[in-house]
Amino acid sequence: MMPGSAAPAGGAGMFVPAATAGTVLCCMCGVAMQPNPANMCARCLRARVDITEGVPRHAAVVYCPDCSSYLQPPRSWLRATPESPELMQILLRRINRPLARLRVSLSGAEFVFSEPHSKRLRLKLRLRREVLHGIVLEQTHPVEFVVHDRLCDSCSRAQANPDQWVAVVQLRQHVPHRRTFLYLEQLLLKHGQASLAIRVAAAPGGLDFFFGSRSHAARLVDFLATVAPVQTQTAKQLVSHDTKSSVYNYKYTFSVEICPICREDLIALSPQASRDMGGLGPLVLCVKVTNAIALLDPLTLRVHHLEEKKYRVYNFKAALTSKQLVEYIVLDIEQESPEISIDGSRYQLAYAQVARVSDFGKNDNIFTVRTHLGHLLNPGDHALGYDLYGANLNDDDMDTAMTRYSLPEVVLVKKSYEKRPRTRRWKLKRLPIEEDAGNKAKGEEEKRLDEYEAFLKDLDQDADLRFNINLYKDEDYRSEMASTVGDDVPTVPLEELIEDLTLGGDEEDEEDEAAAGNTQSGMVE
Repeated sequence: MMPGSAAPAGGAGMFVPAATAGTVLCCMCGVAMQPNPANMCARCLRARVDITEGVPRHAAVVYCPDCSSYLQPPRSWLRATPESPELMQILLRRINRPLARLRVSLSGAEFVFSEPHSKRLRLKLRLRREVLHGIVLEQTHPVEFVVHDRLCDSCSRAQANPDQWVAVVQLRQHVPHRRTFLYLEQLLLKHGQASLAIRVAAAPGGLDFFFGSRSHAARLVDFLATVAPVQTQTAKQLVSHDTKSSVYNYKYTFSVEICPICREDLIALSPQASRDMGGLGPLVLCVKVTNAIALLDPLTLRVHHLEEKKYRVYNFKAALTSKQLVEYIVLDIEQESPEISIDGSRYQLAYAQVARVSDFGKNDNIFTVRTHLGHLLNPGDHALGYDLYGANLNDDDMDTAMTRYSLPEVVLVKKSYEKRPRTRRWKLKRLPIEEDAGNKAKGEEEKRLDEYEAFLKDLDQDADLRFNINLYKDEDYRSEMASTVGDDVPTVPLEELIEDLTLGGDEEDEEDEAAAGNTQSGMVE
């Protein structure tokens, strides 16, 4: 049988003609094409119909060089980095009204590289519009934005007088570490609560947020009250008074004090507090801090949530903090009860035989303790805990508990993983905090770096801690170095990471231009 001839139907002796696509001639140029309602090829249709007619090719945008924000008419200022999704959204809003008037839909947009000093922002839009009997045509359209520099209201006041702020939020916590502020910093970045601050300055024991409006400061205080147990006090100072119009200008100060109880702190409850909480304790661990403090009895797995107002009634302090954790090795473990889930966290009671790592080769001290980490620990694992056997305590409630109760010699807090060099596939964003180098003590920078590294390790190991934090993919991550990490060391799953979008790149631009050209060369539908 010759190629291309009709094939006989099976057993019927009939011939079935080969399926061929029907074509017609373009009514303008006579080129063979597939039929469409206009009877014109794509080239002739584009030559006679311009869907970009009336769409502006030039526009202007106002930029504040001090705070890197753009004006969103009439008076809103939005911060955006170069070639960021936020900047793309601001620019597209300037041309949305002409597109809606012309009934042109936007199917895509991308930045075109321009020199930063040129004060030009270029976009390449892909526009789509229905023409001639329901045919949808797509076409690219360049738009150039001229950047005009102008200081926003807050920066204008700051330029005229750097101390011309209207309200300040003084955030403080009286603890010997900055773990709470590192966590709050990520919450503020995620929810954009500090974006309206004129500046953020480091202060002894906390941070200062300066605002150009009292309402902006009050909004930050309200947000802090929803994520942490805080106590707030307000004050105002008269700056000026116009006797003719009876207008008063004040400076407002919001003093926000965070409860000094942090996650993983060991607390000895007073007899009254233990009795009011239904016999909890007397030794409890702080396992979570939100707008309430979650206290866990590691011997009974009972959890009590203490609100800030109720905490101020007892006003207890931490007997031991995470700075005083001691490393132990687990020699043997025996589960006592099945695993349970409380507030989304898993616990299991077990008896464990542990010994201090520092005692190996020196003595044979072995402790048998009851722990809530039975679902995590296995013989040979390492764990961090509080050493009540050899600790020098200076706490009245702890002394009272020791005389009334038989307290354990060790309270295990969390599992410890092998310390190996590692790289992380993720990174965090930071607030632009102003540091006063003159008041920085010796060794303060190294201490802050160590605290930040400890905070990153906690995020690696605790999924609950990173639940409310945005983690971004690190483009500089080298996967070949990941083999230096042990298999049992927890890492952040890839699906939890967020793309830190930066539009640009030569290869991506070439691919996008090729895709745009292919789309333009034919008709859709």
